[in-house]
Amino acid sequence: MPTYTDQLKRLVEIPAIPKRIISLVPSQTELLFDLGLAEEVIGITKFCVHPKQWFTTKTRVGGTKNVKIDLIKSLQPDLIIANKEENTKEQIEALEKIAPVWISDIQNMEDALGMIQGIGNITGKNIAATGLVNTIKNDFDELSLQIRSSNNKKIRTVYLIWKDPYMAAGGDTFIHCLLQLCGFENICIDTLRYPEITIEELKAKNAELVLLSSEPYPFQQKQVDELQTTLPNARIVLVDGEIFSWYGSRMQFASAYISRLLKQLKK
Repeated sequence: MPTYTDQLKRLVEIPAIPKRIISLVPSQTELLFDLGLAEEVIGITKFCVHPKQWFTTKTRVGGTKNVKIDLIKSLQPDLIIANKEENTKEQIEALEKIAPVWISDIQNMEDALGMIQGIGNITGKNIAATGLVNTIKNDFDELSLQIRSSNNKKIRTVYLIWKDPYMAAGGDTFIHCLLQLCGFENICIDTLRYPEITIEELKAKNAELVLLSSEPYPFQQKQVDELQTTLPNARIVLVDGEIFSWYGSRMQFASAYISRLLKQLKK
């Protein structure tokens, strides 16, 4: 029986190319679409908003952390795709009794590209996955050359994902990886996951750039204005949270977005 190693180093037996797939991770759902698995994917979460046509036509099996186990069982999947951070250990253990579960674990670009190739391999779409991986690699290599050639001073940056309390991206996140690729200095590099941070700490850490994500908290211009008042010496910018945190096929648009962002910051 074919055996694959997921990103938690677990051996996952998948008897044949899956024909009934459930995805519990929004960014990986979009990847499955871009790999051409429209017929095979039968279930997604309520947060899997891309592609739009799947959100309205595929069975929604709950949220990422509260999936409906009985509904998933009734769909008779032959593969479930999950993620270490997005899904709970208890639910993963329950799902393993229903079908093979392949789990991703993403902290950096290498992990993200490995996930794309890994999912391509287990779904019979390895050629499409390889093409996507190469496209993303080439685009980011070009972006990296542009950033290095500019030789700009690194900007002391914080990336906020939440309000009340403010929460930031720590040094072991995929967001941190992208901040580094942008040439930014993450002032929360010494923290793990998504720590709380106060205005006083932002001032003490001399935050020069505050990036406000569009998700999971939907920061808007109102919050930009509020923070600008309390942090008059920092630049406050709204950014596309999906670009910075969706580690699937959306990465093919990330380098162009980052390039535009860097040009915006020079103005």
